[in-house]
Amino acid sequence: MTRFSFSLQSTDGRARAGEISTTHGVIPTPIFMPVGTYGSVKAVGPDDLLALGAKIILGNTFHLHERPTEALVEQLGGLHEMIRWPGAILTDSGGFQVFSLAKLAKINDEGVAFQSPIDGSPRYFSPEIVMEIQRKLGSDICMVFDQCPPGQADREAVKKAMERTTAWARRCRDVQMKPHQAVFGIVQGQIHEDLRLAHLEEIVALDFDGYALGGLSVGEPIEDMVRILRSVTHQMPATKPRYLMGVGTPLDLLHGIENGIDMFDCVMPTRNARNGQLFTSDGVLVIRNAKHKDSPEPIDPDCPCATCRAGFPRAYLRHLFVAGELLYFRLASVHNLHFYLDLVTHARAAILDGSFDAFAAAFRARYRQRKEPEATS
Repeated sequence: MTRFSFSLQSTDGRARAGEISTTHGVIPTPIFMPVGTYGSVKAVGPDDLLALGAKIILGNTFHLHERPTEALVEQLGGLHEMIRWPGAILTDSGGFQVFSLAKLAKINDEGVAFQSPIDGSPRYFSPEIVMEIQRKLGSDICMVFDQCPPGQADREAVKKAMERTTAWARRCRDVQMKPHQAVFGIVQGQIHEDLRLAHLEEIVALDFDGYALGGLSVGEPIEDMVRILRSVTHQMPATKPRYLMGVGTPLDLLHGIENGIDMFDCVMPTRNARNGQLFTSDGVLVIRNAKHKDSPEPIDPDCPCATCRAGFPRAYLRHLFVAGELLYFRLASVHNLHFYLDLVTHARAAILDGSFDAFAAAFRARYRQRKEPEATS
């Protein structure tokens, strides 16, 4: 059985190219992880993901615990076997969901009592329970249980959450996982550089297999996120993977890569696809816009994804979207996921040949962050 490992292959400035080895394959970095919250990436299947070149997907401990439950997943052979996914899987601990979705959450140093968002029944998460759930799921990378304070939390509340996250991380580390499972620590501290650096030191001292930055892209200005990346990321261990959780737009990924981040996840490619927003080399295309009503063009003439390669015209995709046809969700999601996976693939190639700065500048020059205005017809 392959033990989790990370090797750094090349750097270009702060940008890094490496490889993560897992029991379920080798993952080239930087990498984007499609989000499969409930054990499926919305609107696409495992074959689609393999064709897109995805190497690792993300599942969520909180949601999989709610349904179908870790007991059923284990009974069916584990998450990989149940969903028929041969690649690697990372499971988030569910900490963000507990504090943002659960009703009437009551927290103390032992754990969190909350109500199920599905039926209101009582639930309880502790570091040990969360790691046991992930052990049963059988994911390749497991995240520690952390307290993610709300974006408007004051400095003292952020410090308290950091202290609790460190204590919980220590307890998570002490839980015996399966031999193939790696455990990542999570660094909190919001937009306070000194708190981030202090918490990083505490979490690194616990010697996890990798380290994540949590609590970013939760409403703070992009300038603050970039500032934190610049001040904190280069202090993270060079020999371990670096993961920026829940981020973000294509330009956010570029910011992360150029500051030394290796791993990303975000619901944006699939969620935006379902909402009619399609990523292209020239920015975001809003398929509902009236100007696409008669358009014979594919989403992006330069895109080699299955949707664009087949030549599905924008007019047809717009028709499917307006009519609520399910095929639209698959075609659009395949395209958006390809855009994200293609971005990190090209970024990696540029790092390896020493041209990342030129690649990033060219991407930014062409890509327009502001999407098309919405249309009513």
